[in-house]
Amino acid sequence: MRVGGFTIVRNAVRYDYPVREAILSVLPLCDEFVVSIGDCDDGTEELIRSLPQEKLRIIHSVWDDSLREGGVVLAKETDKAFAALGADCDWAFYIQADEAVHEDDHARIRSAMERHLDEPGVDGLLFRYRHFYGSYDHVGASNKWYAHEIRIVRNRPDIRSYRDAQGFRKSDGSKLRVKPADAWMHHYGWVREPSAMQRKLEGFQRMYHDDAWMERHILGPETFEYERHVTRLEKFRGTHPAVMRERIAQRSWTFEGDISFSRKSLKDRAKDLLKRIGIDTNYRNYRLV
Repeated sequence: MRVGGFTIVRNAVRYDYPVREAILSVLPLCDEFVVSIGDCDDGTEELIRSLPQEKLRIIHSVWDDSLREGGVVLAKETDKAFAALGADCDWAFYIQADEAVHEDDHARIRSAMERHLDEPGVDGLLFRYRHFYGSYDHVGASNKWYAHEIRIVRNRPDIRSYRDAQGFRKSDGSKLRVKPADAWMHHYGWVREPSAMQRKLEGFQRMYHDDAWMERHILGPETFEYERHVTRLEKFRGTHPAVMRERIAQRSWTFEGDISFSRKSLKDRAKDLLKRIGIDTNYRNYRLV
């Protein structure tokens, strides 16, 4: 079994993406790893080249900044990185620049890839998600956060990144048939120093909206105000991936999440009730088989 990993990154230093940690968290599971670096001059390439290079292969890409609807540019760039994997790879392990896998899950992930390797009816493997918000001590607990997503897929040309690269589908638009990886993905997209968070949000939203929308909704403050945008949170009681420990120790801001937000909204209560009677209303970009 041969596994290829891949990711895309642009302006990782400017927007404080933990891409170094993301790559290191999955590198032990991969035989090769493709990093597609978008056009930028903030030291991103130097950051990637500081990683162990034995398995890494860097490619360069120019992002089409005119694509400003639905984050479609992210899917196009993800497909470029995916296509650069060696044809001899059986599985393709995708990780985004603000995600990390816990080392305690490595054995389970490898076991799942081995177990389903010779099952052609399985297109990919599904991960559970923890979405950190404001600090490394709080996770989102409302239904606004996606609970699962595909991160390992077959290395096949009929599989494509979907919409804004949150997940994958087949080239004809049909959903992938997946099995659980029995592992967690830790998502740190909403945890960084507030001024870096605001810069990241401005850059990210430009891939979805035009200048008029940006002027009304995003531009203005110099720092992101976590408290103004907070939704239902829970205290995180587990441990973070080892690759994140240095970054966590160096955090330079404080956020004390108000757990009073743990009261469920009426919408969340209704969804939970439906789920208990066997009706799951949450969005699923896959078919669990």
